[in-house]
Amino acid sequence: MDREKVHKEYTNGEVTVVWQSGKCVHSAICFHGLPSVFDPRKKPWVTPEGADTKTIVEQVKRCPSGALSYYMNAKST
Repeated sequence: MDREKVHKEYTNGEVTVVWQSGKCVHSAICFHGLPSVFDPRKKPWVTPEGADTKTIVEQVKRCPSGALSYYMNAKST
C-alpha cells in the first residue's frame, strides 16, 4: 500500500475520525491537544473511546493540514 494514500477510519459509534496520511504534516497538535485519543506511539494511534464526541470533534477541527476529518454516524432507530 502506498503510504502517501493511506486512509484510515476510527469510530466510537457516534463519530468517525478519518486520517489521510498523505496530508499529514506531523504537527502533533492532535497528540498534544488530546493524547487520550491521539497517540502515535500506540497501535492503533487513534482511539476515539478516549474522550467524548464533542471533545474529539473540537480537536479534529484544529488539524492544520486537514489530514484529520470526521463525520457523524447515523443514529439507528
